[in-house]
Amino acid sequence: MSTSADMFSARVPRYTSYPTAPHFHAGVTSETFRGWLGDLPKGMPLSLYLHVPFCDTLCWFCGCHTKIVNHYSPLASYLDVLMKEIEAVAAVVGRGHPVTHIHWGGGSPTMLSPGDVRKLAGTLRSHFAFAADAEFAIEIDPRGLKDEMIAALADAGVNRASIGVQDCDDTVQRAINRIQPFEATRSAVERLRAAGIGALNIDLIYGLPHQTQEKIARTIEMSLTLAPQRFAVFGYAHVPHFKKHQQLIDEKALPDAEERLAQFELAHALLSSSGYVAIGLDHFARPGDPLAVAQKAGRLARNFQGYTTDDAPALIGLGASSISALPQGYAQNLPEVPEYRKAILAGALAVARGIALSDDDRLRRAVIEKLMCDLEVDLDAVAKPFGKSAADFHDELDALAPLAAQGFVECDGSHVRVAPESRAAVRLVAAAFDRYLNQGNAVHAVAV
Repeated sequence: MSTSADMFSARVPRYTSYPTAPHFHAGVTSETFRGWLGDLPKGMPLSLYLHVPFCDTLCWFCGCHTKIVNHYSPLASYLDVLMKEIEAVAAVVGRGHPVTHIHWGGGSPTMLSPGDVRKLAGTLRSHFAFAADAEFAIEIDPRGLKDEMIAALADAGVNRASIGVQDCDDTVQRAINRIQPFEATRSAVERLRAAGIGALNIDLIYGLPHQTQEKIARTIEMSLTLAPQRFAVFGYAHVPHFKKHQQLIDEKALPDAEERLAQFELAHALLSSSGYVAIGLDHFARPGDPLAVAQKAGRLARNFQGYTTDDAPALIGLGASSISALPQGYAQNLPEVPEYRKAILAGALAVARGIALSDDDRLRRAVIEKLMCDLEVDLDAVAKPFGKSAADFHDELDALAPLAAQGFVECDGSHVRVAPESRAAVRLVAAAFDRYLNQGNAVHAVAV
């Protein structure tokens, strides 16, 4: 498609939540969160996210909360505190909630020892009631992934793995300090499948230093030989004033807005033509994969892990910097491990900040999630349960006029639709419904 690339240089949220994390505040406390947990209706399904904020090497593109360590004692110490937090949260929530999704992220969760992987999974199972068909996903760094770790993951009940690849080109890998031979990735995939962990995702990134369309195409070609169930193709967010280590990346080697857009569109074209269904903005799945089935049925959801089939009304985040999304609002744990440890050992829940949801927040969240997941929304249908209608979004529809004039969005009565070939603009469209966007000094990634 022919577009003006300049507009995609605008910085807008990724909308994995609404309101977005920069608008969380200290008014949501440990006691606020404790009250929210205690008020969850019995039987309400839960999902659990565990954050392991450690890596053994620093990837310069990384935007995660993580620390580089070269010995195991910080992980062992962190694990002890994390298990205490699990016990404390479970004591408030109780076991009357089926856990339908579990996700371990980082950092690199596979930095834990095999024994500690089993120990952590056992602690979760002893305190929460896992549903028989629960999805148990983990983020994996394939570099140095040992058979003992794969066996431990299988024993723990892991049934889905997301494998970071980013880019297969040597020059790009050196420029982001992530040297990852493709054979290491292939070996990890083969051994995970042999252990019974067959639901595999491959994570790629565009917009990295020295990346070109030719290199993107080659990376996708190589990754397709792994035959994963899903792909995620994220745009690199260069925010060196927020993530200081990104200053190690040569800004002159970064692709400009026009090239980023071309890389985005190329990735979509190549994966779509290879039989994968485009999911929302930047995910792809085989037609029979639960993610594609959910999208077709209008049940696709979006949370801090991206697009998901997770429809649990409550997501509990465990570990430093993790975020919980509950019916009442969002709560984020203290991001730095020493402060997190101190809070947990003092008997508190380690909440640093959050935001309680108003009805207006819930309405706008529903609108934005529909746009991000389905590329369209019927404003009347979404607003009706809130006693509102499309007429209440007059200003937002006016704000979409420039995008509509360029063909990126269609506004027909109460219906707002982003054409599949214009999906690159969906975050810009969603931003029109974000009443917090111009408040404060939030740092966001470029739209594409």
